[in-house]
Amino acid sequence: MDLQDQLKNLFPEHKPEVSDTNDMENSGIWMQEDPIICKYEKRKGKPITILEGYNGANEDFKALAKAIKTKLSVGGSFKDDKIIIQGDYRDKIMQMLKDKGFNVKRVGG
Repeated sequence: MDLQDQLKNLFPEHKPEVSDTNDMENSGIWMQEDPIICKYEKRKGKPITILEGYNGANEDFKALAKAIKTKLSVGGSFKDDKIIIQGDYRDKIMQMLKDKGFNVKRVGG
């Protein structure tokens, strides 16, 4: 007996809500008309991808950073209203942001 069956036994009148897990990342993130700048730099000889130009709430931008880092399985940070991703993932990040509905502008290289 799995967890769903146990919950049905405990709460027989409850109707579970159907939610799309892919849509959960988009919920609550403020969309903007200005493009997000996606640029490439090298710091101490290592490549990094920087995202900047988001003018919504910091919590939304942090959630977006976490989603990108989780999807790409890479490290990174959120500092000074910028997302810093370790490695050159401009193409993948730009495609992810476009799929979410953001305008993205590639800068440098």
